[in-house]
Amino acid sequence: MKSEPDVFSIDDLAARPDQTEPWDGVRSHQAKKVLQSMRRGDQAFFYHSNAKPPGIVGIVEIVREAYPDHSQFDSSSKYYDASAKEEAPKWFMVDCRLVRRLARQIPLEELKQHGSSGGPLADMALFKYGRLSVQPVTRQQWEYVLSLEQQQPGGKSSS
Repeated sequence: MKSEPDVFSIDDLAARPDQTEPWDGVRSHQAKKVLQSMRRGDQAFFYHSNAKPPGIVGIVEIVREAYPDHSQFDSSSKYYDASAKEEAPKWFMVDCRLVRRLARQIPLEELKQHGSSGGPLADMALFKYGRLSVQPVTRQQWEYVLSLEQQQPGGKSSS
C-alpha cells in the first residue's frame, strides 16, 4: 500500500488513535480490486512513494474489510467523484492498523536489484504496475522482502 509521506506517512499512522486509519482515496479500478480482495487479518507493506528514497517502511494489518469510501460523496474532498452514488458506490477503502515499522527502510532501488534478471522479486507488481497505489504481493515475495530487512544494503546480514 503506497502513500506519499507528505500526504500520509507511517508517522501519521502511528499518531492515529489505535494506530488505525481508513485507507481512502484509491481511484484506480485495478487497485480497488486489490482492496476488495483484502481480508481482516491480512498484512500489507506500507510503502512511501514519491519520497527520497521511495521504499517499504512498515507493515500494516487490515482491521476492516472493504467498504464504501465516504470521500467519493463529499464534494469538498479532493477524492470526490460526481458519478458515484451512495446506492451504488464506485470506490472502496479498508481500515488498516500499524503492525510495526521495519528495522530499516527497504528502498525501491534495492528491491529492483532483487527483481532484475529473473531474481526472486522479478514478477513483483511494484515493477510492472509502478503507479498502482495498492498492489498484490505473493507469499514468496513477502517472505523475501522481510528477509531483506535483516540485511545491510548489498546483501550482508546485520547480525
